[in-house]
Amino acid sequence: MGFFSALFGKTDNSQLTEVIKDGAFLVDVRTPAEFSAGSMKGAVNIPLDKVPSQLSKFKNKKSIVVFCRSGNRSSQAKSILENNGFQNVINGGTWQNVNQAANE
Repeated sequence: MGFFSALFGKTDNSQLTEVIKDGAFLVDVRTPAEFSAGSMKGAVNIPLDKVPSQLSKFKNKKSIVVFCRSGNRSSQAKSILENNGFQNVINGGTWQNVNQAANE
């Protein structure tokens, strides 16, 4: 069991798995270079610094999952989206976590 798992307990991905299976809008907020090195199937790349100018891409989405390398940038992206009226945003944390949730 890893340090963070010991500290925070096992991440409960049941809600994440559910919204992904339900067709959530998957947004990787890492840089284009990080995205091209590997992400998850079906994800779009909207780097964190571009989120405020790309809000139209998030409109009318039933649910939105944002993710990155560590969970830090996706947390910021979630705040930006919520500050702009989006209520259906989940911080998926790392792209590996979202990928794992998608395959559960």
